[in-house]
Amino acid sequence: MSTAISAVPVTPFADGALPISSTVVSAAGMVGYPARERGTLLQRRIFPTDLGPVAVRYSPAAADGDGRNVTVDVYLHGAAGSWTTFVPLLAAADGRAEASTAQCTGTTQSAVRRPMIFLDLPGWGESDLDTDISALTIEAMADVVTVILVTLGYRNWNLIGHSMGGFLALHIAAVEPRRTSSVAVISGTTFSVARAAGKLVDGLLHSPAFTGMLLVMRVMAACGAAGEFLIRRTGSSAVMKVLMAPFFADPRGIDATVITALGQDARPASFAAAARAAAGYDFSRWRSITAPVLATRGDRDVFTPPSDLARLAELVPHAELFTIADCGHFAPIEQPDLVDVLLEQLATAPQLNKPQNAPSHTA
Repeated sequence: MSTAISAVPVTPFADGALPISSTVVSAAGMVGYPARERGTLLQRRIFPTDLGPVAVRYSPAAADGDGRNVTVDVYLHGAAGSWTTFVPLLAAADGRAEASTAQCTGTTQSAVRRPMIFLDLPGWGESDLDTDISALTIEAMADVVTVILVTLGYRNWNLIGHSMGGFLALHIAAVEPRRTSSVAVISGTTFSVARAAGKLVDGLLHSPAFTGMLLVMRVMAACGAAGEFLIRRTGSSAVMKVLMAPFFADPRGIDATVITALGQDARPASFAAAARAAAGYDFSRWRSITAPVLATRGDRDVFTPPSDLARLAELVPHAELFTIADCGHFAPIEQPDLVDVLLEQLATAPQLNKPQNAPSHTA
C-alpha cells in the first residue's frame, strides 16, 4: 500500500512547544507526572495519509537539520494507548540527561540528545481513521510510519514499541533492515495475541486477559459511537481502576489520572482491527531482521508471556531478552527509569547483539 504524504506546515501548541516532561493538558494526558523547568521541546504536525490525518510530535533535528547523518528515536504506542503512554518514560529520560550533564559540566543545562518522534498511530489518539477499518493492517500502519520518517528527512531510526507498537516495530525492522538501527520491544503483543485473536476458545484458555478485553472491544465497536462513549465514561469512573488492575504489578501505586487517561485512549474498533491484523500475520518475516533487538516483558505481564519472548528468539536469534521485575504490561509507566536505561544502552551500544552478517544501516 502506498501512503501519500503532503507537506503541511508545523502546527505548534499555543505556547509554541510542549516540554516532554510537562503535564499533558488533554483528555489523554498522563497528568500524574509533574513538569520540570527544562526539557526537550516537541513540535506537533499533522500528516495527511491514506489512512487519515496522523498527529506527530517530534523534537528539533540535530545540528545538520536534515536528518541524513543522525538516527532518530521513534516511539510506537500500543492498541490500548496513544503517544502519551511514553510521557513517564520521557520524564525519566529528561531527568537522566540533566543529571548526566550536571555531572560532566557542573551545570543544569540539558544534554544534547538524539531527535525523537512520537506518533498517534492511525485510529488512535488525535489521528482519526479516515478510511474503512479493514484498511488498518500492520503493513498499512508501517507504511505510514516509514513515509512520515522519510518525509521528515530521516534515513535511520531506532524503533521503540510498546505492546502492539512492538509488533509494528518488528515488522518495520524486517521490511526496512538497512534503515533500522535498533529495535526495542516493550511487552510486545505478538504470538499469543495473534493465536487468541484467531481462535477465541484457545485464547480464553491461554490468554484470558487479552481475550476478555478483545471480546469487550468487539462488542463496544459493534455499538459504534455509543460503545466508545461508554468506554470513555467507564474510564472516568472507579470501575476502570478495577478493570485495569491486572495490567499493573502494583495497581495501588498507579496514579488515578493515569488510569483515566488509558480509558480515554481506548478505541474499540481500532483495537479489534489490530487484533484481526495480528491473527493473519506471517511471523516468518521477522527472520530477515538484522538490527539489534531488545525484547522485554514484566514479570507480571498478563499480555506477554515468557513463551512469546522465547519464540521471538527462535526467529531472531540475536535478540536480547529481558524480564523486568515488579512490573506488569505497562513498563513505560511502572518502571520508566529502568526502561530508559535499557533503551539508552541499546541505542548507544547496539553492536553488543548485532549479527555478524548484518548490512550497513546507512542508506
